[in-house]
Amino acid sequence: MTVNLHDVAYDLERAIRNSDEFSDLKKMYDNVNADESARNMFENFRNIQLTLQQKQMMGEEITQDEVVQAQKTVALVQQHEMIGKLMEAEQRMSVIINELNQIIMKPLEELYGAGQ
Repeated sequence: MTVNLHDVAYDLERAIRNSDEFSDLKKMYDNVNADESARNMFENFRNIQLTLQQKQMMGEEITQDEVVQAQKTVALVQQHEMIGKLMEAEQRMSVIINELNQIIMKPLEELYGAGQ
């Protein structure tokens, strides 16, 4: 039996979109975006996060000031109830995506790991 992997991937996409975890994530994201203060705080947090990730990927050094600023921003956003709930929902979704990735990669790991 031939399986079209792209069709299976699109089925998985639909399943993710219809999952309780994704619905919760979307609800929390919408709540943050509906509150101007929370949205601005979250956008600032995301911008700092992306800047640091880009510097890491380009092999640039992250300064101590940037680390301190990032830590302060994380502490601040985690204290905001709506953003905290959004971050928890993101974490739950991330765990699921990681589990799915492990399942997807299992045949390759078995194939290449079998010769060791």
